[in-house]
Amino acid sequence: MVLTGRTGLIALVGVLPIALSPWPATTFAVVLMMLLATVAVDMALAGSPRALQLSRAGDTSARLGQPVNAVLHVQNGGSRRFRGALRDAWPPSACADPRAHRLTVKSSETVTVTTQLRPVRRGDLRSEAVTVRSIGPLGLAGRQRSHPVAGQVRILPPFLSRKHLPSRLARLREIDGLLPVLIRGQGTEFDSLREYVVGDDVRSIDWRATARRADVVVRTWRPERDRRVVIVLDTGRTSAGRVGVDPTARDPGGWPRLDWSMDAALLLAALAARAGDHVDFLAHDRLTRAAVFGASRTELLAHLVEAMAPLEPALIESDATAMVAAVQRRVRRTALVVLLTDLNASALDEGLLPVLPQLSAKHKVIVAAVSDPRVDELAAGRADAAQVYDAAAAERARNDRRTIASRLRHKGVEVVDAPPEDLAPALADRYLAMKATGRL
Repeated sequence: MVLTGRTGLIALVGVLPIALSPWPATTFAVVLMMLLATVAVDMALAGSPRALQLSRAGDTSARLGQPVNAVLHVQNGGSRRFRGALRDAWPPSACADPRAHRLTVKSSETVTVTTQLRPVRRGDLRSEAVTVRSIGPLGLAGRQRSHPVAGQVRILPPFLSRKHLPSRLARLREIDGLLPVLIRGQGTEFDSLREYVVGDDVRSIDWRATARRADVVVRTWRPERDRRVVIVLDTGRTSAGRVGVDPTARDPGGWPRLDWSMDAALLLAALAARAGDHVDFLAHDRLTRAAVFGASRTELLAHLVEAMAPLEPALIESDATAMVAAVQRRVRRTALVVLLTDLNASALDEGLLPVLPQLSAKHKVIVAAVSDPRVDELAAGRADAAQVYDAAAAERARNDRRTIASRLRHKGVEVVDAPPEDLAPALADRYLAMKATGRL
């Protein structure tokens, strides 16, 4: 049973005759019985919430930052008109609007109710039940029931770094030889012959072809295709720290490092697929949380965002040995392994650095990390004693970060350390530089 505010107001008004009556106890009993009888009649005349049949429709996925419409079809199978309210029980992070719907459904009628979701978190949003409340014709009381109508909307990573893709594709076309001609590198292969022009490298002259023709002929080269790029996402505790500014929500705390790493991984995957390379993906901490292997180039991004969407940082230390073993178990050929993690000295000293030679001995390795711009701001503070202490701590953190990056480079590993908004384009540029110089 549900009582409305109108019932409380009538009960409050009933206090007046009780106070003025010479027989207050008798008057109280009479008023109470009349009120209870009226409430019982109103509740009996209310439409049955059990008679409602509900089904879901609408979008099942969307990118973070985009609104989503959760649609409910409500059919009244009862003999009475249903008048009341409906609430679709989405979690608070879905930011459902409106939270409740006023609803009037005649007998055998079907109405459509739309709740707009503006999610502020990536992942799976679930609504397990829909609560309906039927109010009687007098508006005093009614009945309530929750219907188990499960719904789920998957909120995908927003891929904000997509805006950098056209400029990197233009650079890729240059590297592929569609504009200027490449010089020969370790990772390049023969493309075609053409006539010599001023400025060409004389080492590219094909003397046998020149002897057969009247003109000097040079060889042109292009980067090798069908290379293997393996993107490894560290989902351990260091990926949980929030840095930068959240570009898709009202949260001033910024995105977790994990989300910035995802954004960089998507840009690199899109670029490598366009370059003709095969891209695989692995998310790991102590266990493999997600994996995409063998996806076609046309379906790669769709598979990646689906695999990334439910990932959350695990508040445990990552097992670098298991991570390297997972890569070696799945990747037999020489590949470019891109590890998206944090340059945390304590975590890398005890975890990644001892097992890194197992990867770098066979594969090209890039370690990419998101730096915290707040540390740079703290390092510049000198206004008072507190800021000086903060600056000293920030400077020490930056020195530790530089030291661990230097140790990684000494082991033959490429390092990309950039602020949140710059990580994706910086990683894409490093990949293109390796293509251009024939190291991939």
